[in-house]
Amino acid sequence: MKLTNKKILTIVASGFLFVASIDGLPYGYFTFLRFVVCAVGFYIAYKIYEEKKESLWVWFFSGVAVLFNPIFIIHLERGTWVIIDLIVGILFILSIFLSENKKS
Repeated sequence: MKLTNKKILTIVASGFLFVASIDGLPYGYFTFLRFVVCAVGFYIAYKIYEEKKESLWVWFFSGVAVLFNPIFIIHLERGTWVIIDLIVGILFILSIFLSENKKS
């Protein structure tokens, strides 16, 4: 598996999402998390759209970018965010392997 910018950014964003489930993190971490995940989501959605034009992953990453956008914040309870962070982190990792298998 060749490491590309897209894969590295996906791994970094998922790492941030997994760390977000730790209790006691300062609010600034979650603000930074929003910037990172939103930026990575938009970037990956754009790159996938460039490559494939139509893909379910384009919609997924665009939706993640909107959900985590730092400008118009979506306020949810902490427990809900933990579940969302873990699910999105897992799907970020899965996207690397599922898109790799389709190219082969």
